[in-house]
Amino acid sequence: MASQDKIKKLIDLRTEAKLGGGEKRIEKQHAQGKMTARERIEKLLDDGSFEELDMFVTHRCTNFGMDKTKFLGDGVVTGHGTIDGRTVYVFAQDFTVFGGSLSETLGLKICKIMDIAMKVGAPVIGINDSGGARIQEGVNALAGYAEIFQRNIEASGVIPQISAIFGPCAGGAVYSPALTDFVMMTEENSYMFLTGPKVVKTVTGEDITVADLGGADIHASKSGVSHFKVEDEEEGLLMIRKLISYLPQNNMEEPPVLPCDDSIERMEDRLNSIVPENPNLPYDMHEVIDAIADEGEFLEVHRNFAKNIIVGFMRLNGQSIGVVANQPNYLAGVLDCDASRKAARFVRMCDGFNIPILTLVDVPGFLPGSGQEYAGIIAHGAKLLFAFGEATVPKVTVTLRKSYGGAHIVMSCKQLRGDFNYAWPQAEIAVMGAAGAIEVLEGREVASLATEEEKAAYVQKKTEEYQDAFANPYNAASYGYIDDVIEPRNTRFRVIRAFQSLQTKKVVNPPKKHSNIPL
Repeated sequence: MASQDKIKKLIDLRTEAKLGGGEKRIEKQHAQGKMTARERIEKLLDDGSFEELDMFVTHRCTNFGMDKTKFLGDGVVTGHGTIDGRTVYVFAQDFTVFGGSLSETLGLKICKIMDIAMKVGAPVIGINDSGGARIQEGVNALAGYAEIFQRNIEASGVIPQISAIFGPCAGGAVYSPALTDFVMMTEENSYMFLTGPKVVKTVTGEDITVADLGGADIHASKSGVSHFKVEDEEEGLLMIRKLISYLPQNNMEEPPVLPCDDSIERMEDRLNSIVPENPNLPYDMHEVIDAIADEGEFLEVHRNFAKNIIVGFMRLNGQSIGVVANQPNYLAGVLDCDASRKAARFVRMCDGFNIPILTLVDVPGFLPGSGQEYAGIIAHGAKLLFAFGEATVPKVTVTLRKSYGGAHIVMSCKQLRGDFNYAWPQAEIAVMGAAGAIEVLEGREVASLATEEEKAAYVQKKTEEYQDAFANPYNAASYGYIDDVIEPRNTRFRVIRAFQSLQTKKVVNPPKKHSNIPL
């Protein structure tokens, strides 16, 4: 064969591979409101940066006549490219080829780019759109999944891993996204579950739809499996680009620092009056975050899950910062099981990737009741305590209003190696609120009084005394547990200066194989 013929053959094979399962299946994919694997990658990466690998791989299965049907690429597109000039590795399952089902070779393609990403220290982004294991391949397909899971585990805390669910993701396939740092789902076409509605009906008798069992709304709000819920794939891919901008390439690098035109010395007078005079009235912590952040930009993670705590990313003078903040506007900002584990995982992610943590505190305590106790609030609260205590990144804490009891401790207090702990003048740092404290401390004395008027007057007097003594930040500051009491409008300046002074922080935990966080 002449060299020109060989070149033509190469071009023809590349054209064939890029068609995946063929024009008809591509049309069907578009009709469902979904992009193809290659369209997704093109939208995700910088223009012209994608370098595809293993375009000519085909499956090896001979069972059930599979050897008669083969497609170049075998159901997944893999390779590397750049996002804002920074290298990432990517795989996108191709639903037009055998429904994106995982074969032995498809698994090997994914494992290959994960291995390379680990060698070079670059993020991995996986776009999931698959019918699950390729049944014709039996245990070989299961082995393919297990090989991927093992790499997810080894890569955890070493390189960022992001999963986008842009179609079905069921059975064992769900575990790879669950092992990654961030999971994203679209409102219309994505779902995740271990067992589908038919199996659920057979085993439990429960009638349930795909959406109610494992749709984006469910996993974004109830289970917490999904960190981001987006309207469509285009929004999701742009969200991934934005998310990557806050993350380092790997655990040995610092997060990117972007140019900042927002003055460090910008004052926010509205913060001086944002906390209501009545300590029982709510306010929106998002307003505080927006006031502090560069250009008011905040990328919230888990927006719809455990809304009583807020986690996400901001920049301060261009530096990437992880934010953990109680939300007084939802359940009074109380900590419960879901809020504790949501915040704990975010703190550990930030610590793993060298992202400093800003903690904004307004917490009345842990949610009481048998429901929370039975659900393991002790263990879940201990996760957050453990995460903050284990973290070695720079940690700055600002107490805005309430910080009571055990909840005060777990929200990055000084004893959990908080580097700088500030408080606003309105802060109340104590074992409990004044009313509860007086009930415990003065209960017998109150009971001994003859009339209700005497009891009420005595309680009010003692409550005011307790508030004067403890319902302020100065008692904690007198022991050095609060480093300074700051004017609210000056918070941005003080926090930025604190993080700047901590840039060379070095803390090493005791040698160990790994910790045993209370899971």
